[in-house]
Amino acid sequence: MSKETISRRSFVKGFAASFVSLAGLGVLNACGNNSSQPASSSTEAASAASTAAATAAATEAALEAANTAAKAAGMTFTPGTYEATAKGIASDVKVTMTFDETSIKDVKVDTSGETPEIGGKISDEVAQKILDGQTADIDAISGATVTSDAVKKAAADCIAQASGQEVSLSDDSAAATGADWLGTKPEIAAGDITEEVDTKLLIVGLGTGGWAATLAAADAGIDTLVIEKKETPTGIREDIGGIGSKWQKESIKKFPEFEIDKMEAVEDIVRYGTGYVDYNLIKLWANESGELVDWIGGILEDSGKYYMQHEGGVGDTRYKERDKAYATGHSPHKTEEYADDKDVTTSSVFTEYCEKKGNIKFKFSTAIVELVQDDSGKVTGVIAQDQTDNHYVKINAENVLMATGGYATNTDMMNALQPMTQEMKVQCRIGSTADGSGIKAMLWAGGLMDPIHESMMFNRCAVKPDETAGYKTTGEWFWFGEQPFLKVNLKGERFCNESGPYEFMLHSMEMQPGHTYCDIFDANNKQYTEQFQEVGCCRLWPFDNGAISNRDYDSCWQSNEELIEKGYIIKADTLEELAKGLNIPEDTFVETVKRYNELCAKGKDEDYGKAPHRLTPVDTAPFYGVRTVAWHLTTLDGIRINTNMQVIDKNGDPIEGLYATGDCSGGFFANNYPNLFTGLACGRTMTFARHAVNYIASL
Repeated sequence: MSKETISRRSFVKGFAASFVSLAGLGVLNACGNNSSQPASSSTEAASAASTAAATAAATEAALEAANTAAKAAGMTFTPGTYEATAKGIASDVKVTMTFDETSIKDVKVDTSGETPEIGGKISDEVAQKILDGQTADIDAISGATVTSDAVKKAAADCIAQASGQEVSLSDDSAAATGADWLGTKPEIAAGDITEEVDTKLLIVGLGTGGWAATLAAADAGIDTLVIEKKETPTGIREDIGGIGSKWQKESIKKFPEFEIDKMEAVEDIVRYGTGYVDYNLIKLWANESGELVDWIGGILEDSGKYYMQHEGGVGDTRYKERDKAYATGHSPHKTEEYADDKDVTTSSVFTEYCEKKGNIKFKFSTAIVELVQDDSGKVTGVIAQDQTDNHYVKINAENVLMATGGYATNTDMMNALQPMTQEMKVQCRIGSTADGSGIKAMLWAGGLMDPIHESMMFNRCAVKPDETAGYKTTGEWFWFGEQPFLKVNLKGERFCNESGPYEFMLHSMEMQPGHTYCDIFDANNKQYTEQFQEVGCCRLWPFDNGAISNRDYDSCWQSNEELIEKGYIIKADTLEELAKGLNIPEDTFVETVKRYNELCAKGKDEDYGKAPHRLTPVDTAPFYGVRTVAWHLTTLDGIRINTNMQVIDKNGDPIEGLYATGDCSGGFFANNYPNLFTGLACGRTMTFARHAVNYIASL
């Protein structure tokens, strides 16, 4: 199979962007060579290839020149040991380097404060890279880009201290554009494979989708092996979206407004995706998700350790909202007996369930490298790598179900496919750890990727008053950000209806200076959060039917107090003082608040149409403000599947033996995540995982 170059940047940013500085943009994507997007003529293809080759050569030369600035080789040093720190994703990363007169003699890296199974485990690897290369300009570790960059910055600082010279890291333009993110399928020699395993069904990945598939396989009695790259499984998400569950039906008896018209729901999801979706997949979720919730909820409740609640709320029905909310969410909660038992998790309950069934085996610290196919193209298993000692394992399977997640931590893929997301988000210690390895393996096997790329983002991250959005910035979690308070851009101006789906707000933010805005609220914020009648995971008060929210106001405000201490949230006695603390124009901001308060007094938003119950004035000190940006949870575009979850090729034909579910699969989301369908992504993932296994069992 020939390699495809798949890039959204090439058509999002426009062809004219190719004439901007080569060092700034890097290698152009030769769209004429993309088998899914053929060039209109051989001349165009040749021209594109020639341009790409010339650009690549210029970029390589520029990078080589810049790279010498961060090399220790050829420099002279004051012998000794030096140390420096740089901000990682969850901590300050520390680098200690020892020099003689002409070289780096020893490197120690401490990333122990980073995410344990990502950046927290790369210390030895990056230290050796620096020592071997005699440079701070090492390649980033896949999936741990932020931590790697922090190591590089700290190492460059050490070199500068020892040499007395300014040291700059190269601007890796190829990485900045995500060029060649797909690469070529690895070639693993047969002699390098030291272990071989046989199974009927192989499930790759043990998170939300992997667990649903595993439980379904346990019920079906299929001999199944589950591999997971982490040392432990990931629990399921807190909100499971479905239509027609027994819990939902019970709520509807008292609250008829919770009733959902399936076809209306399907059409609304299609509308969010502007048609770049598979209607039949959405219909399948609508028709089977209620049964899925009953099944998975039943397993949890039968354990005696959890109970299920339907998140019954659709907002204040006195007012017609621009965007409709659907009461689709269902959440598992621990019973009182096990509420404080940290050993009890959804994963522990599911593990016990599988052990009783006896047909499920687990293999942790095992990462997929590639899919194995026979001469007909049928997938017959995978080659994986044991992360404990790096030996290769060949797993032979009659069917392979991929539940590997998206590509949120793969910077090259994100830069190529979702450049706008990269501009809106900041790094946060809470989020997906998926690196796109499953998606790449399916592309190498002939799978087809979604044409439109999408992420699940929340306006739940904060940056400091001198910072703006961007994936190279590290921020703090700010759960309060989704409350529809007044929001102003960095010019101090209001710019949109603050009430609606999370991404609508964030996409409006993308159009503003610095891709950043400020949340503004006052001393009365507590009563306003109750008045807002929010739905889904951002709700801070019990739902209409009594179900508890994911977080309550008091715990959220405690987090806000910590953000005030850290200098993220600004607390002020006057609006002028607040504007100054946020680094935005005082006069414009004060006029904006004055106008907003006038609209609140009228009870009608004449400027942007926000519903009356969400028009809350900013008129009581102390005043609060914070720069808000996107928290990126996961990517939502993936490999195309049919309604049996079989991976399909560019002709729409299934690749035999290969299935996918969850964030590595596609066809369901595009352009926006419909968060007003609470738990939709999780419900989709689990419904499809169960459906896939039941289909396999029927063969």
